[in-house]
Amino acid sequence: MYPIAHLDIPPLTSAGGTVRLPGSKSISNRVLLLAALSVGHTDIDDLLDSDDTKVMLAALAQLGCRIEPQSDGALRVHGLGGELPLKQAQLFLGNAGTAMRPLTAALALLASQHGGVFELSGIARMHERPIGDLVDALRQLGCPVDCLGQEGYPPLRLGNGTPRALALGEPIRVRGDVSSQFLTALLLALPLVARQDVVIDVVGELISRPYIEITLNLLQRFGVTVSREGWQRFTIPGGSRYLSPGRIAVEGDASSASYFIALGALATPTAGFSGITIEGVGLSSIQGDIRFVDAARLMGAEVTGEANRLHIRRGAWPLKAIDLDCNHIPDAAMTLAVMALYADGTTTLRNIASWRVKETDRIAAMATECRKLGATVEEGADFIRITPPAQWTTGSIHTYDDHRVAMCFSLAAFNPAGWPVRIEDPQCVGKTFPDYFETLFGVCRSKPADIPVICIDGPTASGKGTLAAEVAQRLGFHLLDSGALYRLVGLAADQAGLSTAEADLLAPPHAQRLGALAAGLQVRFQMQKILLGGVDVSDALRSESAGMAASRVSAVPQVRTALLALQHGFRQLPGLVADGRDMGTVIFPDAPLKVYLTASAGQRAERRYKQLISKGIAANIDSLLEDLKERDHRDSSRAHAPLKPAEDALLLDNSGLDVEQSVQQVLEWWQGRTVFSAI
Repeated sequence: MYPIAHLDIPPLTSAGGTVRLPGSKSISNRVLLLAALSVGHTDIDDLLDSDDTKVMLAALAQLGCRIEPQSDGALRVHGLGGELPLKQAQLFLGNAGTAMRPLTAALALLASQHGGVFELSGIARMHERPIGDLVDALRQLGCPVDCLGQEGYPPLRLGNGTPRALALGEPIRVRGDVSSQFLTALLLALPLVARQDVVIDVVGELISRPYIEITLNLLQRFGVTVSREGWQRFTIPGGSRYLSPGRIAVEGDASSASYFIALGALATPTAGFSGITIEGVGLSSIQGDIRFVDAARLMGAEVTGEANRLHIRRGAWPLKAIDLDCNHIPDAAMTLAVMALYADGTTTLRNIASWRVKETDRIAAMATECRKLGATVEEGADFIRITPPAQWTTGSIHTYDDHRVAMCFSLAAFNPAGWPVRIEDPQCVGKTFPDYFETLFGVCRSKPADIPVICIDGPTASGKGTLAAEVAQRLGFHLLDSGALYRLVGLAADQAGLSTAEADLLAPPHAQRLGALAAGLQVRFQMQKILLGGVDVSDALRSESAGMAASRVSAVPQVRTALLALQHGFRQLPGLVADGRDMGTVIFPDAPLKVYLTASAGQRAERRYKQLISKGIAANIDSLLEDLKERDHRDSSRAHAPLKPAEDALLLDNSGLDVEQSVQQVLEWWQGRTVFSAI
C-alpha cells in the first residue's frame, strides 16, 4: 500500500458532535515501561495504539517482556521485576522520544547493575535530538554510556558487559531547561537501583512541569512515592520497588484534545449541535495539557466539563489575541499558534524553548507554515509572535514528520477566504492519533460542492475499479464502486428470492420491489472489502453471474432512483473517487475531474480471463469476449443513462498501460485541477 503523499482538506464551514480521544501517549509509554519493570502483571485499558507505543512495545518484547492481549480489550504486561532476561540487545526506537529517553536511563542502570550491553538508535531526526544532559547525569552515576555518533546525541551504547557499583551517595544533577523527559527518565529508572535514598537536583528552571506531575502520579500508582522540594530537588526513597497495581486505565490524550477544543472555539456549530463534546479526558485530568482549557477560554472559547468529558462551543468571535507564558502546556501550545490566525490582534506565546528540540524545530516550523497562510510572524529563541493574515492565502503545509504540525494546521481549513489546505505526509499523525483525520471529518461539515469528486467511468472490465481504488488510496479519499452497488442489489435480490431475469424486470410490481430493496441496502466499503449488512460479500460480488445481474438491474428505473440518493451520500470529507458507468454524466455532473477509461474489447476480455484463472475459476476467453460485447451493446443502448463519456471527460485508453501508469496519469490530471497545481 502506497503512503498518502498529501491530504487536501476542503474549506470547512461548521462543526458539531462528539469525539472520543485516543489514550495519552505520555501516559501510555510511561505505564508500559512501569508495568514491564514491576513485580506482577498489569492489565492496561485504553492504551494508545500509535507509532510511539508500538516502538515501546516492540522494545519491551525484544528485552524479554511477555505481553498478551486480553479478551476484554486490555493489554496484559508481565513485569520483569527489575531483572534482565537478556543482557544484550540492539533497539531501534524510531522518532519516539517517550521511548528513547526512559529506556536509555533504565537500561543504562540495569546494564551497570547486571553487566549488560545495549545499543539504542532511531531515525535520522532522533539522532539530531539532544540527549547529552541525560547522558551526563547517567555518567555521574558511573554508568558506561557511549555516544556512537555525535557526542550528546543518539545512537548510544549503554553498559560494557561488566557489572559495576553505582555512585548513589551524592545528588545527581540534571538540567531542567532543555527537556522534562530527562528528569522523567531518571525518576522512572532510579527506583530500580535505590538501595538508599537517591536525590536528583534540577539545575536551572524546570520546564514542562506538568509532565513531571504525570510521572510522579504514575510512580505512586506503581508503589513508589517520590518526595520533592519545590521543583528543584526530588528524592527517591531507599528500598523502592515497583509493584503492579493490577489494572490501570490510560486517560484520553489531553494534547490531542487541544485540536478539538480549538475546533469548538473557532467553528460555527453545525445545525442540530451546540458545539463539540470530547470524551476520554475531563477537567480533573492528571495531564498538564488540560490547562489548555484555560488558554482557550482566554481566547474566547466557552468550555465546561466533567471528570471524563469536555463541552466546547464558540464564544467570542473573532478570537481574542493573548500574550501567554506556555511553559505549562508546551505541546498543546502549538494549537494556540493556529488559533492565533483567527484572533483580533497579535498573539505572543512565550517560554517555549523546548519546541526547538522536539520532533522538529517547532518554533521555526510553525513560523514558516503560518506565513504560508498570510500571517505575519516573529520568532525568537523561546517565543513566537503571530499577527493574523490581512488576506488569507493557502499553501502546502510541510509537516516535518511532526504529528502536531499536521494536526494543528488542519484547522486552517476554516479560513474565511474559503481556501482548501494541503497537509503533506498526513500519516505522520500515527505517532499519537492514527485516526485523527477520520475523527476530524466525522464532526466537520463542508458545502457539498466544495467536496471534490473524481469520476472514473468506462465499460465493463476496463479496469476502472482497480484504478479508482488506487487513486482513492493515494489521495486519502472515500471510494464508491457504483458497479458493486448494482451487484449488491442483484445479490440481495437473490438472497430475498427476487428474480433478476429480464422478463421479470419488465413487470412494474417486481421492479418496485427491487427499488425498495435497493433503497434499504446497508452497504459499507472497507479497505478491500465490501460489506452488506455487516457481512463481507466481496468474493460473491466478483462472480460473472453477479456481474450479469448487475447489468440487468442497472436498467431498472426504480433501482437507479433508489441508488441515486445512496450514491450522493458517499460524497463525504475529504473527497470521493467514484467509479461506474454514469458517475460523470448522471450522478456527479459537477465533478471537477471526469475520466472515461477504456480499452479494446479483446484486451478487456484477456484481463478478465487472467483474473478468473488466477482465482481458480474456469473461464473461456471466447465466451468472455462475446459476453463483454453483448454487455457493451446493452449498456450503450439502454434508454436510461446509456453508457457514454461525459462531454467534459478526459479519455484514458489503458490498453497499453499498466495500473501504475494509469494511476499517475489521473493523479497528474487531478493535481492540475487543484489550487496547488503550481506546487
